Amino acid sequence: MRTELTDTTSSRINRALVAARRAGGTPAVGMVLTLVIVTDEENAYDSLKAAGDASQEHPSRILVVVKRSGRASARRSEARLDAEVSVGGDAASGETIVLRLHGELAHHADSVVLPLLLPDAPVVVWWPADAPAVPAQDPLGALAQRRITDSNAVEQPLRELSARAASYTPGDTDLAWTRLTPWRSMLVAALDQARTSVVSAAVESEAGNPSAELLARWLTDRLRVPVEQVVTDGPVVTAVRLGITTGEIRIDRPDGPTATLEVPGQPDRRLALKVRSTAELIAEELRRLDPDEAYAAALRAEVVPPPAATAAGPRATVTSLAHARKNQERKDA
Repeated sequence: MRTELTDTTSSRINRALVAARRAGGTPAVGMVLTLVIVTDEENAYDSLKAAGDASQEHPSRILVVVKRSGRASARRSEARLDAEVSVGGDAASGETIVLRLHGELAHHADSVVLPLLLPDAPVVVWWPADAPAVPAQDPLGALAQRRITDSNAVEQPLRELSARAASYTPGDTDLAWTRLTPWRSMLVAALDQARTSVVSAAVESEAGNPSAELLARWLTDRLRVPVEQVVTDGPVVTAVRLGITTGEIRIDRPDGPTATLEVPGQPDRRLALKVRSTAELIAEELRRLDPDEAYAAALRAEVVPPPAATAAGPRATVTSLAHARKNQERKDA
């Protein structure tokens, strides 16, 4: 059931929710959290679609906040709230409320969202694209136990990653980190099989990829070894190499949904390692609401490059993402 409200208030939206639940026989007790999506019109549909798919695993009330402050002074002074309320089949496994905040009201989104939160339920805020400089200090972010950003969705991902490191507060996370879960799991499993010391590491990826940067920082933090960052044609992370005393462990995914795991003394194996959808990433993040200490450690780690340049292989075009990042920062300056 879908209800459209124009020039409305939070109390009217709550009444529309109650009426829709009664009409459809849908109780609210099955929802486990409130997911607040702060976005613009361009990204609203895709974000809502991903959140709706994730709600199949985590039934939730989804609040989509679209700020439309307007450019003209007359429009800025015209504060208005429009809403679309969906319950039942139109709202996946929960409730969906799309809030369009016009004029000055766009600067007070927290006062609109607060009465619509599920009582006694966790709150997660997700910025699919542009996030505030300090998510925990944002009025909406301050309402949440978890705050999700995506460094890969901005024009300068590595600079965004640096900003996330500077402003990190327990409860923050980034989808660039979530994309690494299969890689990290496979690397840990491969090292458990090899049972040997790691002396070096290398991460191969497309240029400026924040997931590759986080992976290099995580390897530095966990292994305490030099990490080479090699640029390839992509897509995203294409390979990870760990130098060990008996040779080299390598996970190679040049393209497609599968990767090859090479461990010295063992036959090569094919592994499933697809690029996951946004819905799958959001579903993973909603499984845990406690601070992610591994992400915090990786975010603050400094990559230690090898002492000397090494041959990067036929697919490499640049030897260090760190150098590329510094050059970009010099140009911007």
